[in-house]
Amino acid sequence: MKKIVIKLTLSLMAFGFANIMYAQSTEDILNWYNGKTPGMNTDKAYKALKKDSSSTVIVAVIDSGVDIEHEDLQGHIWTNTQEIPGNKIDDDKNGYVDDVHGWNFLGNANGENMEDANLELTRIYRTLKPKYDGKTADEVSDKAEFALYEKVKKEYEDNRQKYEGYVVQIQNFKDKILPMIPGMVAKQLGKEDYTLKDLEKWKPEGAQMEQIKELAIQLKNGDITDEVMDEQVKQIQSMLDYHYNIDFDGRKVIGDNPDDFSDVRGNGDVEGPDALHGTHVSGIITAIRGNGLGGDGVATNVKIMSVRTVPNGDEADKDVALAIRYAVDNGAQVINMSFGKAYSIHQKEVYDAMEYASAHDVLLVHAAGNDGEDIDITNNFPAVKYSFQTVPNSHLLTIGASTRYSKGKLAASFSNYGDTSVDIFAPGLEIYNTVPNNKYQKLQGTSMAAPMVTGVAAFLKSYFPKLSMLEIKNIILESGKDWSKTMQVIPGGEEKVTFGTLSTTGKVVDVLAAVKLAKALSATK
Repeated sequence: MKKIVIKLTLSLMAFGFANIMYAQSTEDILNWYNGKTPGMNTDKAYKALKKDSSSTVIVAVIDSGVDIEHEDLQGHIWTNTQEIPGNKIDDDKNGYVDDVHGWNFLGNANGENMEDANLELTRIYRTLKPKYDGKTADEVSDKAEFALYEKVKKEYEDNRQKYEGYVVQIQNFKDKILPMIPGMVAKQLGKEDYTLKDLEKWKPEGAQMEQIKELAIQLKNGDITDEVMDEQVKQIQSMLDYHYNIDFDGRKVIGDNPDDFSDVRGNGDVEGPDALHGTHVSGIITAIRGNGLGGDGVATNVKIMSVRTVPNGDEADKDVALAIRYAVDNGAQVINMSFGKAYSIHQKEVYDAMEYASAHDVLLVHAAGNDGEDIDITNNFPAVKYSFQTVPNSHLLTIGASTRYSKGKLAASFSNYGDTSVDIFAPGLEIYNTVPNNKYQKLQGTSMAAPMVTGVAAFLKSYFPKLSMLEIKNIILESGKDWSKTMQVIPGGEEKVTFGTLSTTGKVVDVLAAVKLAKALSATK
């Protein structure tokens, strides 16, 4: 599921929204992630290697699609040279017709594309409802499946009710509460033409007036507008229409059986109808450095293979498994997976695909998720370790999102964490980079943190080609900046914990330190 942390949270308070971010100018945040600690020291790493040569690394981006014509990705798009574009023939005999720049598993041979999808829990609920609707546990033989049915049914119904309520609350906030704020503030300050400086000097009494001050500042800054709130309502309504709607089945566009992994469909449209997420991810990995357009990519000598797999909703296990295998078979050395979900039906098939990647020394970089939860306890698929798995996958990295605020707020408030399930953190807050149609945008999420690490892995492989991807994985973990003993606010909460409890390493990725380790190890080969 494409999950980008959006401006307005869904936790509504009496006079506004909790945790609305203050606007940052582009200049404030541009390339912070490549800068000095708590950035990744990428720019320093390039200076250390300025006389060294590099080789090309192929990176697969399993995502929503990529705008391969974006000005800041030119020269960084993978091309299958064995395929003749547009001739409707599988020239290279790899099983995919006209896969010139990758493959779109969310389309059909007629060029139509699936855009919206249910969440997996909705698909499970739709499948099990005819079998268990109206029954009790005493009336069924498969107790485990019935328990799953009851679980997803409750979650489905609770979430529909919750999001329907949010739509009403936001509309009420927009129409009734916000228009009152200027008058209330003017009364408190004793003048109607108050300025931002007046607001910042104001010392209101009581929690309610503090909230009004915050809202007034955000209104003055233009952080809260009708357009922002309308967009929020649009996103929530989309969730109701597609994510939590058992009467909607976007898979009909593809026309396949999602349980039959031998029934492979798709087309060569690697951009698709909404490539915002995948284009931003690709820019983080390899947007042209130093050209003054948007943010700089982490790695320079990279070719992006777009594997469109992630709709607006939960990705299907079948598509994920096939996408991983496609990427491996077509030469990808690193695979970025900025997606995840709470339920997985075909876990073994996805696990087998991940093991296939490991057997071919292909590194998998997965986003930890944006729920502010401990994924040692809650599910985030593809999983770090499945229930049937005996040992961890050797080539999988799971990434949490860090910020540029190291004093107490190093872990992004939305980031999932886990001292056994998350390997390391990387910048994921306030990331300015490429979006479709030659545009640039600030986005945030572990979806942005994962490609930071993907970029680092590609960077190291490019300059130190003798190193295996497994060695590079270990270098990234070993060389990270150690924040483990610092006290940081736990994501999704208010208490402070040691940063070391939020991941296996307690570190944030450091490219310069990784280069030093890679250079030393490469010299021994």
